Amino acid sequence: MVDPTSSRMPYLGKLTNQLQKNEEVLRQILANCSDVVFRKIPSQEQSGILLIYTDGLIDTAELEQVFLKPFIYEIEMRENEGLSYLRKVIREGLLPAAQISTSSDITEIVCGILSGKAAVMTQGEPHALLADFTKFPKRSVEEPALEASIRGPREGFTEVLRTNTSLIRRKLNTPMLKMETMRIGSVSPTEIVLAYLEGAVTPELIHEVRKRLQRIQLQTVLDSSYIEEYIEDHRYSPFPQIQNTERPDTVAASLMEGKIAILVNGSPNVLLTPMTFWNGFQAAEDHYEKFLYVTAVRIIRFILFVMSLLLPSFYVALTTFHPQMIPVALMMSISSSREGIPFPTVVETLLMEIMFEGLREAGLRLPRAIGSAVSIVGALVIGEAAVQAGFISAPIVIIVASTGIASFSIPRYSMSLPFRLLRFPLLVLSGTFGFFGIGAGIMAILIHLCALESFGTPYFTPIAPLHVKQLKDTVVRAPRERKGS
Repeated sequence: MVDPTSSRMPYLGKLTNQLQKNEEVLRQILANCSDVVFRKIPSQEQSGILLIYTDGLIDTAELEQVFLKPFIYEIEMRENEGLSYLRKVIREGLLPAAQISTSSDITEIVCGILSGKAAVMTQGEPHALLADFTKFPKRSVEEPALEASIRGPREGFTEVLRTNTSLIRRKLNTPMLKMETMRIGSVSPTEIVLAYLEGAVTPELIHEVRKRLQRIQLQTVLDSSYIEEYIEDHRYSPFPQIQNTERPDTVAASLMEGKIAILVNGSPNVLLTPMTFWNGFQAAEDHYEKFLYVTAVRIIRFILFVMSLLLPSFYVALTTFHPQMIPVALMMSISSSREGIPFPTVVETLLMEIMFEGLREAGLRLPRAIGSAVSIVGALVIGEAAVQAGFISAPIVIIVASTGIASFSIPRYSMSLPFRLLRFPLLVLSGTFGFFGIGAGIMAILIHLCALESFGTPYFTPIAPLHVKQLKDTVVRAPRERKGS
């Protein structure tokens, strides 16, 4: 039985010298697995060869050419030495395949078979030969949809672990790049790779990440988000404490900064830790364009971020509690547009914000061919109809639309989510207490952000605490230093 509290597969014992008994044990474990093939190849000494593999996960043509044809021919030519030759092949891994290993652990053998390896066993040998003939349908390397860049590499990670590690190795072709492998999952063990640049990362960080990964108790890991939820410092915080990316160049740059990457087999999203608040506002091409342009864009990006968080609350506080701060002409325009509106400003804004979020979610969930059209047409039709019917004032439509556009300027999707969430409590505070409520909400957010840590690194580093030398790549990007000039 599988223990759901364990992150490892249960121990299933070891192989014996009896091929028939080994076959019975493996058939019992893999019962009702129609895709697992058991093929018995008889020999002159009636001992036979047992070949086990998973159909659909291996290259059957290569298996036939590399193993079956030459192997059977060699056994027939050796006549009386066939059995001893088989044992020698298994013990010493004498098979023309790229990756060969031997094992007597039934758990390891079963995992190998189900991950795309062919297992070879014979009579009198308590070991199995595991040969890697893995081949299955996979997505080609493409540009990431969520992290597209105008300038820079167009490569993106796929769902195949070894493809992803090779993309990183191409960027950092140095022996200092280390990749540790482990498996997590009691029912379906998933391969995890811990990548770091030796000398750039501290041993304490490596130890801490490794310890948190080993503590994970899961039956399987379907995506890197499973890992993220288990190893982050503050699980109830809305802010992301671990960065995720689909770009190999982002991972390579982060590794050189002393971070650790966590790759999960079956997931195109790589986790990077530790993460700071400022990493969430850095786009991929920020390091490929001129520093003057990047600095200007980053400043605009932060202004839009503040707008996405505070613009609806600021409007509600002004019109409800502090109309004397608005110029007379503008206030008259707002008042005339609100004439006949049955809802208070705060309720009106909340309704429109909820509707906008609903349209955004509908655009994401619908098929691509109609998703964008539905979201755009829905926003235009609903907004225009609501204004014409007198349910909503025109300024609210402008405020909510501007807020939505501003939220799209945050380059990291995971960083935009908490501000979309925090916009609603700030709206309630502004509608209840005015600017005092907004100030209290902002203060609470800042206190929370200053208290956050990501693997021992303060979330507001390098501004709080202040590290002057590290300020070259936060709100602004300083020009790269020219050494020797």
